[in-house]
Amino acid sequence: MNLIQELSKSFSKEKLIIDDEQKAPFECDGLSAYRETPLAVVLPTTHEEIKTALAICRKHKAPVITRGSGTGLAGGALPLHNGVVLGLSKMNRILKVDPLARTAVLEPGVRNVVVSQTVAPYGLYYAPDPSSQVACSIGGNVAENSGGVHCLKYGLTVHNVLSITIINMEGETIVFDEKDDGVDLLALLNGSEGLLGIIVEIKVKLLPKPDTAQLVMAGFKSISACADAVTSVLEQGIIPAGLEMMDKFSIKAAEEYAKVGYPLEAEALLLCEVDGSFDQVAEDTQRISDILIGSGASSIQVSNSEAERIALWQGRKNAFPAVGRFSPDYYCMDGTIPRKRLAYVLQEIRKLSDKYQLEVANVFHAGDGNLHPLILYDANIPGQLHETEKFGAEILKLCLEVGGTITGEHGVGIEKLDSMCHQFADPELEIFHAIKQVFDETGLMNPGKAIPTLHRCAEVGQMHVHNNQLPFPHLERF
Repeated sequence: MNLIQELSKSFSKEKLIIDDEQKAPFECDGLSAYRETPLAVVLPTTHEEIKTALAICRKHKAPVITRGSGTGLAGGALPLHNGVVLGLSKMNRILKVDPLARTAVLEPGVRNVVVSQTVAPYGLYYAPDPSSQVACSIGGNVAENSGGVHCLKYGLTVHNVLSITIINMEGETIVFDEKDDGVDLLALLNGSEGLLGIIVEIKVKLLPKPDTAQLVMAGFKSISACADAVTSVLEQGIIPAGLEMMDKFSIKAAEEYAKVGYPLEAEALLLCEVDGSFDQVAEDTQRISDILIGSGASSIQVSNSEAERIALWQGRKNAFPAVGRFSPDYYCMDGTIPRKRLAYVLQEIRKLSDKYQLEVANVFHAGDGNLHPLILYDANIPGQLHETEKFGAEILKLCLEVGGTITGEHGVGIEKLDSMCHQFADPELEIFHAIKQVFDETGLMNPGKAIPTLHRCAEVGQMHVHNNQLPFPHLERF
């Protein structure tokens, strides 16, 4: 039997998609500029079904691409034409909540926002809150090590995960726990982008809901003044729960979309949230307001109710779809830089925008320097996607030049493969390939993603080739 025949024998029609029209929704993730139709889509609901699918794929040497909710922005869940998509959206049960230990055990398909909704009656919540939290899955969050607007104080996914259970390509179940001795393999699984195993269970840390929270919204007459204000707040020893920045284009787009009262006259906007006890929040709110006024804020607004706080966040949380209304397509970048270089990098991005004649909207996590420039383009115009990719690559090079990195929370996927060649040296790439081989000797788990081949790096001019011989010739080039 061939691959499709074996899958059809093992899975019901509700759990196997082989019709081209029905496979269409799985042709891409959030990076919709790139599409591919897989051989099949399997939608398992149990560990045994995952093992069955892996065994069949292993027998036929078919690549396996794991997919959560498909909200990823780097092409990490892009199918291969000869591969099988393993969609985990049906594995969406909350297996256990322990209010005393403040933990929850989840299947990978549980949506991020559902965790906090479920544990709210216990006065608890799950801290990481990506902008796509109403749709994105916990499994996908782990695969990309997602953050969110509150990651400055409460950390990324890796800081909030206590254990991960995976099934490897051989069908073995392996548990990685924070209490394990030796090398921190639990951290390694966070951000592994489906290369090392199928994540089937996650134990997360829950936090008690703070007594209160207030949001300070400040408008500035320049990007540089707003960026400098970020440093000023943190230099005073205040760690806000969230510290987000938006430029004029993003302010306009978000206000037209959400209508929450953003100052349209401002060149830049800073959203600064503090949470904790009532007394501490009142003190920090006043201190932050004074600091921002001293930093040149042209307007200050402090939320006076929980409803107002949530409303003011809605503009920022919906900034991506809001910007999308102004262009047929946009390309979302994800570099991270030292905070002190924010003003310089944003000025350089504006110069690149003029160079490529492509509009860019900046909306990002200012507190940890995680940039999300949105490059607006039209895929129907010949050559414009290519120019957009070049623009994006220059932004990531700029991040590296100032001491940053090419990704903060969206992962590498296919989008940043060439940029990996700029950030990492040959020996480092050798280590990445070696780790991949230890976990996945077959090379069938999400091949061609996250780790560039040595040939690819040679082609982009970032690897030394001596006498027509690539370094590390023993490495498999999948």
